[in-house]
Amino acid sequence: MRTEEQRDPDPAPAGTPPRSLAEALRTRDDTSLSTLLRIRPDLITPVPTDLTQLATRAATRASVVRALERLDRFALQTAEALAVASDPATYDELMGLMAGDDRDPAVTAAFPHALATLREQALVWGTDDRLRLVRTARELLAPAAQHPSPTGLGPTVAEATAGMSPGRIQEIVAACGLPTTHDSVSAVASLTALFTDRKRMPALLDTAPAESLEVLSRLVWGPPYGQVTADPARHLRWLIDRALLLPTAPGTVVLPREVALHLRAGRAHRETDPVAPALEQARTHRPQMVDTTAAGQAYTALATVEELLKDWHEGGPSVLRAGGLSVRDLKRTAVALDVAEPVAAFWVELAYAAGLLATDGEADERYAATPGYDEWLELPSGERWALLASAWLAATRTAGLVGGRDAKDRTLSALGPGLDRSAAPEVRHRVLTLLAGLPEGSSAVPDSVIARLHWERPPRGPRTAAGDDLRGRLARWTLSEAELLGVTGRGALSAQGRALLGLPPAPAHDTASGSGSGSVGASAGRGAGAGARLPVHRHHRAAAEPAAPLPRTPAERAAASAQAARILGPLLPEPLDHVLLQADLTAVAPGPLERPLAESLGVLADVESKGGATVYRFTPGSVRRALDAGRSASDLHAFLTAHSRTPVPQPLSYLIDDVARRHGHLRIGAASAYVRCDDDALLNEILADKRSQGLRLRRLAPTVLAAQADPAALLEGLRSMGFAPAAESAEGDVLITRAHAHRTPPRSAPEPVPDGPPVPDATLLGAAIRAIRAGDLASTSPRKGARADLPGTGELPRTGSAETLATMQAAVMTGGTVWIGYVNAEGAASQRVIAPIRVEGGFVTAYDHTADEVRTYPLHRVTGVAELADDQR
Repeated sequence: MRTEEQRDPDPAPAGTPPRSLAEALRTRDDTSLSTLLRIRPDLITPVPTDLTQLATRAATRASVVRALERLDRFALQTAEALAVASDPATYDELMGLMAGDDRDPAVTAAFPHALATLREQALVWGTDDRLRLVRTARELLAPAAQHPSPTGLGPTVAEATAGMSPGRIQEIVAACGLPTTHDSVSAVASLTALFTDRKRMPALLDTAPAESLEVLSRLVWGPPYGQVTADPARHLRWLIDRALLLPTAPGTVVLPREVALHLRAGRAHRETDPVAPALEQARTHRPQMVDTTAAGQAYTALATVEELLKDWHEGGPSVLRAGGLSVRDLKRTAVALDVAEPVAAFWVELAYAAGLLATDGEADERYAATPGYDEWLELPSGERWALLASAWLAATRTAGLVGGRDAKDRTLSALGPGLDRSAAPEVRHRVLTLLAGLPEGSSAVPDSVIARLHWERPPRGPRTAAGDDLRGRLARWTLSEAELLGVTGRGALSAQGRALLGLPPAPAHDTASGSGSGSVGASAGRGAGAGARLPVHRHHRAAAEPAAPLPRTPAERAAASAQAARILGPLLPEPLDHVLLQADLTAVAPGPLERPLAESLGVLADVESKGGATVYRFTPGSVRRALDAGRSASDLHAFLTAHSRTPVPQPLSYLIDDVARRHGHLRIGAASAYVRCDDDALLNEILADKRSQGLRLRRLAPTVLAAQADPAALLEGLRSMGFAPAAESAEGDVLITRAHAHRTPPRSAPEPVPDGPPVPDATLLGAAIRAIRAGDLASTSPRKGARADLPGTGELPRTGSAETLATMQAAVMTGGTVWIGYVNAEGAASQRVIAPIRVEGGFVTAYDHTADEVRTYPLHRVTGVAELADDQR
């Protein structure tokens, strides 16, 4: 059975109040319907056939719960107040519940916007003298024995006395000093009138014992239920006898709603929040300093991701059987990156979200860089950063959850399942947009950001601490991750961060303002220190802020990413083509190096320290590594001479020559394995060394030793003894050894988990509204041959082929409009309103009001036709 909101009664005469939600929707224009479908996109999936079906869908429990969860705190409080008001309620009654008897001016100013929001989202319908909350919302928000009302109010007098005997009701009426009545209905109405009378009710309470008033004060703000014994105390009996407490079950009493509202001075809520809390400004920096700091963080982000994937160049850690990275591998990665484990988890998840890292899909599955990583390396630095930042902004995977527990008490691991949180992109975007609303160069107090988010989307359920709910934790993670990534600098939104959001650039900096005050001027800088509160406009949507939406289409996202890359590019340091060689066998890179130089130097030397400048250390092992890679001593000398701004130190030249002289003197090949050398004295030295016993060497010839170890073990063993052997091929040529780059097959970045249906674009909205309007016209318009007092039934018409053809031909001649039932090639049935233009060859060509275009339909797929009445064309 349809509820009152969904029922579609006879069309009401023009100017009369709507009698159902469907009728209320029918009075809306296309702009209002577009707004509704954009705010509640679940209503358009799939497109409703008419406005009655749209109203039915808007009143379903799942859709209403979703809509209520997305209301701000004051709009939700307004809905909660309407749930405890009379049904229907008047505008003044609802205003009184929100603003109280004293009519709080802040609440009075914000109330019209909150009510308009509820109407806009089809949660409230009706005129100001007959406001109705959608029935499902009333069931969710109204007081009930199973769940308390958010207002803390209990049932009305009429509801609480529903099962009470008529005699007992008359006794209560007499105890209150009211005249007895002949029936219970009038007696309950008399009690209700007394409890809602602001003049008579104080007189009744003035006669109450002090202990009775104390009981009422404990129940007035909820919960309204209390426990009593079978023989209540005298002060409780006084309240029960006058219906100021009413029994609901054996041993349980409740404070009636009307009594509580009188004691609350008419307020439905103890505290109302008509204005969004202001952001508290923490510090203000010069905008140039913010952008420079953020650019430095962006460069560090690029270097960290590159170092991570370079560390996994030949294949990274194994994948756990349940998926993800083991705790031990995460610790090892954190040590390699020189960061804390939560930060290491963030970088790993970021590389995965950007499509630079994936599993290789082998039997012994491991993590490795993707082919996209090699393409990413070739991009300019600004574009590489923009790709990372865009992936972070849109990702639903949440690195902050790593190390926590899931619903089954299993540990959540990096790169593992269970890390997706669909609210993450929206929270990230909202936090950054709030920062964009601050004066340029200003950072916000984190707790004030969380308080603002909680007002805009109140958390469900109790919280143990401020910001301990999911949205609060997401906000804190957003602030720290944005700083790590370079979207913010010193807590303030950077220029590239604004561009990434699709926001217009900030006004030009005022460089003449006082030092340290940034663009807000010296006086503003002094007043905007830690804890300073920004001014707030006293209306429902407080604090001016950018209202640009998150770029949604691929073209919008690409444009925002490209603009961020263009802004960041000039701020990043230019790669250097030189190093500074020092006499202590080190080289200092005073900045980022060009990629070929960095790769060659990484083979020739070991990184000793990183920071603003990178220090490389030359060792016999590192020089031998370069020689193994196919470089000769002369190549190494030429390389260092070409790329050093200082002369090549003599100790470094000696080191290269000494290692090169010994490199390849011994040759290792595969027999099982053998060692050959032109110097038999050197082979004698190896045989005499006790450390060679594990290799089980024996002489085959004056210049050849045989070993029972494999070539790789023999090569490593001799190197550990201080020799510099070289591997050779079966033809006797020296083998050049280079690190093998392990890559996964082509992989795409993980798709974010959507937070409900996607927001429809303008094209889809326009087509959907045309279809709904046409379907509604068909279902509500009277048709020829039907009684004039009966509207369309909404059922699919059924006519024979001859009657269908005749009706179509008649409509062509008269220019009439008809309603048809149509089944497409896939078997999907639909209803359409068309104006036939011509009928020939088994097809009808007509203007389709549903699609707003001319279409051709096969007549054999038309299930029925009905001509609309003349006044409906």
